[in-house]
Amino acid sequence: MRKIRATTFGLARYATVIAALVLSACATLAPEPEPIGEEPEIVIEPSVATVEPRPPVKPIKPPEPPKLLPVAIVLTNSQPAYADVARELEQHLVEFDTYDLSDNSAPPVTVLRSINDSDASAIVAIGMRAAQSAIAMAGVPVVFSQVFNYQDHDLLGDSSRGISPLAPLDAQIVAWKKMDPTVSRIGAIIGEGHDDLIAEAQVAAARHEIELRVQIAHSDQETLYYFKRMIRDIDGYWLFPDNRILSPRVLEQMLDEANRQRVPVGVPNESMLKMGAAISMSTVASDIAVAIAKVLREIQAGKLEQVAPVTPLTEIRVAINGELLNRPAVARTAKPKVSQDSDQ
Repeated sequence: MRKIRATTFGLARYATVIAALVLSACATLAPEPEPIGEEPEIVIEPSVATVEPRPPVKPIKPPEPPKLLPVAIVLTNSQPAYADVARELEQHLVEFDTYDLSDNSAPPVTVLRSINDSDASAIVAIGMRAAQSAIAMAGVPVVFSQVFNYQDHDLLGDSSRGISPLAPLDAQIVAWKKMDPTVSRIGAIIGEGHDDLIAEAQVAAARHEIELRVQIAHSDQETLYYFKRMIRDIDGYWLFPDNRILSPRVLEQMLDEANRQRVPVGVPNESMLKMGAAISMSTVASDIAVAIAKVLREIQAGKLEQVAPVTPLTEIRVAINGELLNRPAVARTAKPKVSQDSDQ
């Protein structure tokens, strides 16, 4: 019995040891799990489609305008105002012949007959005499330029169109204000038949807060009379190239009087600065040539009836007589008197 007890006690002790070994082995074979931290943020990138590279796009070159058909250029004379326009126009033409009516070897009738017998598709007439002769005798459409009083001679018709003889009026006012910011009351005298021009000038002046006083005259002496009355109440005079109401003698007197009164005169021709004008606002020969070429293309396309009677210009050339423009102006009344003779 004692032996059996010993065996039982020994078995119990061995069982305890084996259990401890088993637990120890489990602890060794199964490592402790690592502590769980914060879950990582999951970012889903958008899928990117594969784009095949495209070949570079070649710039589309605008089609060149069609070449103009043969043209005859007729000059009143060879003065620069006419010759410069003809020279610039030649850059737009392929075939052309130029005629100068001041060449006494061939009278206008002979010149126009020669043009009518040629293959000229149109005539460009530069200056009044050229325009009158061409429109009276030409058998093809006529485009005229450098003509101010075209209304008096019925130069606009079914087969004739004109180019404005003046730089844009609004641009003239802007240039004047830039050169002389003090100008606020401008006077102008013009002959009959220019209602549209007067309306356009008044709109341009009002847009820039300038009071424009316009008087209608019928002769050079009447122009001088109105000018002497007007000059006392204006601080600028706008001279238009209306030779019906101007003469060299009257023009000289007007400029002298303006300088005595310290009133700057704006003129349409730079050469007049030497005569005593303060600022010139003239057309640009290349701009006139572009306008003529545009009308010629419309004629060539059979769209003459769609062309405006007079095509406006877009550029201006400004020059000043600094000695005159920079002189201080004398004081004048704030509200000029309106005479019974004034026509506003």
